Amino acid sequence: MPQPPTAPAALAPAQARALFRAGLSTPTAGYCAGYAQANLIALPRDLAFDFLLFAQRNPKACPVLDVTEPGETRSAVFDGDLRTDLPAYRVYVDGRLTEETTDAGAAWRDDLVAFLIGCSFTFETPLIEAGIPVRHVETGTNVAMYRTNRDCRPAGRLAGPLVVSMRPVPADRVADAVRITSRYPAVHGAPVHVGDPAALGIADLGRPDFGDPVEVRAGEIPVFWACGVTPQAAVMASRPAYAIAHAPGHMAVTDVRDSVYQTP
Repeated sequence: MPQPPTAPAALAPAQARALFRAGLSTPTAGYCAGYAQANLIALPRDLAFDFLLFAQRNPKACPVLDVTEPGETRSAVFDGDLRTDLPAYRVYVDGRLTEETTDAGAAWRDDLVAFLIGCSFTFETPLIEAGIPVRHVETGTNVAMYRTNRDCRPAGRLAGPLVVSMRPVPADRVADAVRITSRYPAVHGAPVHVGDPAALGIADLGRPDFGDPVEVRAGEIPVFWACGVTPQAAVMASRPAYAIAHAPGHMAVTDVRDSVYQTP
């Protein structure tokens, strides 16, 4: 089993994917600075149109970067193997999580259509470069993610709640964080909520539904962005027969520079 690198930000995407293919399982926040990361959801072909419609109706949570043909295991934005080159996967049967694995090869099916969805890890490098702290990168943990009381617009057989990621931001830098992230609409863009978590139906920031809790320090405000785990929440709520996804926080590191997804 490979050891975590001492400087993950300096890795090229192919180097990071080689480590994951060899069995390294770790959240990818802070990896491959300057390159976009993506969420993965792979669904049977007969559900692919429903998901495309779901994504079109919920673009903040599900900004589609690429879609494969059925059974394909590479993508125009990901020159690796989608079955093996992420650090961890989840397999769902009838909406129930049945397996978490570092290698989805045995679970992959020829009828699966893979969707790569923009990930907010992509805009963390610009935040850090602007001097805005990103707590889970500082501590080497996973980002905190929460189901909310906001329902996504349903589509066909898919429905479910919005999932958000949270980052504590110093109060005097919140406007800067909003401005910076709003320039990356393909990876969730500007926050969906700033401040009181109860407004999103989140009772306890210390108990995220996915990922790890992070400390919100004095003078900081919790800021919430739409999250690409939303498709997994829809799978759990709608119970399709089969799906494969990334383990939350364990992303597909793409070959596309984050600047490609930056608007003027």
